[in-house]
Amino acid sequence: MDFQTKRLSAIMLIAALILSIPFFAMQFTNEVNWSLFDFAIAGILLFGTGLTIELVLRKVKKMKYRIMVSLGILIILFIVWAELAVGIFGSPFAGS
Repeated sequence: MDFQTKRLSAIMLIAALILSIPFFAMQFTNEVNWSLFDFAIAGILLFGTGLTIELVLRKVKKMKYRIMVSLGILIILFIVWAELAVGIFGSPFAGS
């Protein structure tokens, strides 16, 4: 297996592990109550972000630009996640 394939596998494994946290939390407490739709949206966000960052790492040659673009992608992920979780902007997108 080459380095890029290992890196992609690691990114997907990390996304799956992050997604498993609320699943296991639901087994032990009623405070976490995700529906199948919540898991689907979180999966799309996490795996989509991981695949996008992998694409950036493969296509962008300069390390400085790789870091800047990857950080931008992560910032967008966190903003969308926060909007969906608590509606920081009060958009209809978050159900506000």
